[in-house]
Amino acid sequence: MPTPLDDAHSATGVAMKRFPLRKAAVLFIAVVCLCLCGLLYLQLEQSRRHDLTAAQVVSSNLTRAMAQQAEDTFMKADLVLTNLVDWIQADGFGGPQKPRLQKTFARQVQALSQLHGIFLFDQKGQWVVTSFKDMPHDTGVSDREYFKFHQQNASSVAHIGPAIRSRKNGEWIIPVSKRVNDKSGNFQGVLLAGIKMSYFDQFFKSFNIDDNGSMFLASIDGTLLARRPFVEAQIGTSLAKGEIFQKLLPNAPAGNAMFSSVVDGIVRLYGYRQLDAYPLVVSAASSKDAILKDWYATALQSSIIVALVVLGVGLFGWVFIHQVRVGERVEAHLREAKDALKLIATHDSLTGLANRWLFERALDIEFGRGARQSSSLSLIMLDIDYFKRYNDTYGHVAGDHCLAEVARAVKGCCHRKADLAVRYGGEEFAVLLPDTDLHGALVIAEQIRRSVMDKNITHSGSPTGYVTVSLGCYSFMPTGRDSMEVFLQRADAALYQAKHSGRNRSAVLSMEGGVEALMRSDR
Repeated sequence: MPTPLDDAHSATGVAMKRFPLRKAAVLFIAVVCLCLCGLLYLQLEQSRRHDLTAAQVVSSNLTRAMAQQAEDTFMKADLVLTNLVDWIQADGFGGPQKPRLQKTFARQVQALSQLHGIFLFDQKGQWVVTSFKDMPHDTGVSDREYFKFHQQNASSVAHIGPAIRSRKNGEWIIPVSKRVNDKSGNFQGVLLAGIKMSYFDQFFKSFNIDDNGSMFLASIDGTLLARRPFVEAQIGTSLAKGEIFQKLLPNAPAGNAMFSSVVDGIVRLYGYRQLDAYPLVVSAASSKDAILKDWYATALQSSIIVALVVLGVGLFGWVFIHQVRVGERVEAHLREAKDALKLIATHDSLTGLANRWLFERALDIEFGRGARQSSSLSLIMLDIDYFKRYNDTYGHVAGDHCLAEVARAVKGCCHRKADLAVRYGGEEFAVLLPDTDLHGALVIAEQIRRSVMDKNITHSGSPTGYVTVSLGCYSFMPTGRDSMEVFLQRADAALYQAKHSGRNRSAVLSMEGGVEALMRSDR
């Protein structure tokens, strides 16, 4: 049962409630581990972005160099064709001109290393003059794409067609051609300069890219003209459905993007650029794995280190939490022992009621509280009637059982938290009732008396035939200068009066010290 002394210390107990150290330790360890993992993620993400940004810069520079080289290559061939077409259209390509044209073609091919050869065809696609000394004897080139283009288009602009195999020697070439007209502007033939595919292959190989990297030259419609690595089956295929031609080029003539190749499915960082002077596109790409190769190694090492640190923190935390748990168990046992000692020191072991030490402490507290709050304080003193006869008749074991039953009845009538039931000594009990006037004390006393009677504890030595109690009540308003001894004496005097008047009854004592009233129970 809570006591006034417990109430006085309840606020302190709440304030000093132990902080949940084990939960705090778990939370701290979890936060530390999460912070370590978070820092690792941020560091690796920053490093990854740095590597990708550096790769984008390299890719942009590489495509710029490729575009410049490709433009120079085609422009030189274009200038050669322009000069030769002007000459041919002015002087014709009849019999006397053929030897001179052949020598001029040969000198131009020797001067430009990218040229495979220069060829002139008449309006039917038949061979007229070539840079080679011997003339081919096949059916001509009327079926070629570039010949049909010039036959159907009057434009004098150079045309770059899809890559083809030369009918002269079977070498892969990229045809650059121009239309030849007569003086009236009618179609007279085609002048062709074949650029070696091997020239671009050597040019691409001069750049340092990884084994899974790629470089290509394509027409603006997506037709593949040249590629590194060179795969013959892919030459002439269309890249029009790829990311560059579908999404990137329509928005910007140059840029970078990472995506999976439509040719081989490898994820690469592509840099692309459209040539200014010709309808061509160049692209250089490095594989994502090669770009992030060093980053992967660093990420693995950092992850292992952080994992070991997290493991160490976790093991240390486990040991620490285990020690905290052991400490909490020890502390719980100590608290239980302390509570047990407190119970032993403040309560009667037989009845479980407060003892005289706790009673005196409670009196001191309630005197002060009553004085501060100007509230009444009441005391009930009660004694078991003819208890010595009971012990003599039934023995001390039965006597102890009788005391316990009476104590249970007394405790059952103390309904408020502040009420204190006390075993005052032997068969004598007391009930301290804060903030209770004399009438209220008398009501409680009667409840106790009837509760003891209702237990029907047989007592052959009592006139009633069962155990009864006599009770004395006293109440007053503390002033701060009151005597505990006087307070006890007056309640005891009321008890004496109840016993003197025949027992099994309650008596009250007035403030003046005389008997104010007696109340006797009817069975």
